Amino acid sequence: MIDFEKIDVEVPGFKPELFVLGLTSLVNEEHKDIGAITVVFCSDEYLLEMNRRHLDHDYFTDIITFDYCEGDLVSGDLFISVDRVSENSKNERVEFLNELARVCVHGVLHLCGYGDKSEIDQVVMRQKEDYYLRLF
Repeated sequence: MIDFEKIDVEVPGFKPELFVLGLTSLVNEEHKDIGAITVVFCSDEYLLEMNRRHLDHDYFTDIITFDYCEGDLVSGDLFISVDRVSENSKNERVEFLNELARVCVHGVLHLCGYGDKSEIDQVVMRQKEDYYLRLF
């Protein structure tokens, strides 16, 4: 089950049913089972405080993923800064909802076991993002 929450922000044009379908398909195609996934949309300031408190990082980010997976059951919380997604969409010259989908896919890929710390992992992550965004 995928739920969406908003803290201190609005998400223009967001259609949860499309995101549920796309993210559920991703999990299924990765041969995993969907558990409880909560996507929380928030502001830069809210996510910065979470980044400081939970990860000891003092910088803005577009997403923080909390992984609660057990075996093949994909569960977790995705905290997404709508401010960062908006800024990134402008910088990358893509539509806001496309960038939002990319960030959601990125977070769920983390829950499916993909990393992005090394250059090789980043290439694989980007390829997976592109693949699932085409299906979205």
